[in-house]
Amino acid sequence: MMAKSENGVIELIKQDEWMMDVLKAAQQLNLPDWWICAGFVRSKIWDTLHKFKDRTAMADVDVIYFDPENIDELEEKQLEKRLSVIMPSIPWSVKNEARMHIPNHIPHYSSSVDAISKFPETATALGVKLDEQGNVILAAPFGIKDLLSLVVKPTPYFMENEDLAFVYKKRILKKNWKATWPKIKVQQTKSY
Repeated sequence: MMAKSENGVIELIKQDEWMMDVLKAAQQLNLPDWWICAGFVRSKIWDTLHKFKDRTAMADVDVIYFDPENIDELEEKQLEKRLSVIMPSIPWSVKNEARMHIPNHIPHYSSSVDAISKFPETATALGVKLDEQGNVILAAPFGIKDLLSLVVKPTPYFMENEDLAFVYKKRILKKNWKATWPKIKVQQTKSY
């Protein structure tokens, strides 16, 4: 099945037993405003568009949530341990977006989706979760056109200033996604 719309992306995820198990594991933590984001969704779509038979390995599975009442980083580590008990083979990474403005030296976010909208690339600015009825919900602040077109370009937030544009450029070099997904097209930022 090829995803051609947000509903198509959701269907692709629903048909992936491993992805659904990961989502169900994260849901068990009962976190406020939680999402699994970034490469979890992007890699699935790019793998599908490249017609890969095997899933591309991920460095981690990013679970984010938004809890301004408890911004202790140790809480995130405890949540990672809990997830590792549920699914030990997953390289979990848990972050409370209510505190991420501190290490990132940026204005604070208002929600997890606000944080997702400020991820570096539009094709990575994605989140997915299960609602209380077990339905897959997709957050795509910039839509999915770039994702489905295999276009990597900076989000508006990362095009706004020289420092963030530099971070985007370094990230593109470090990630070297074209080595894994050769059909992607990487857009550079404007030069400063």
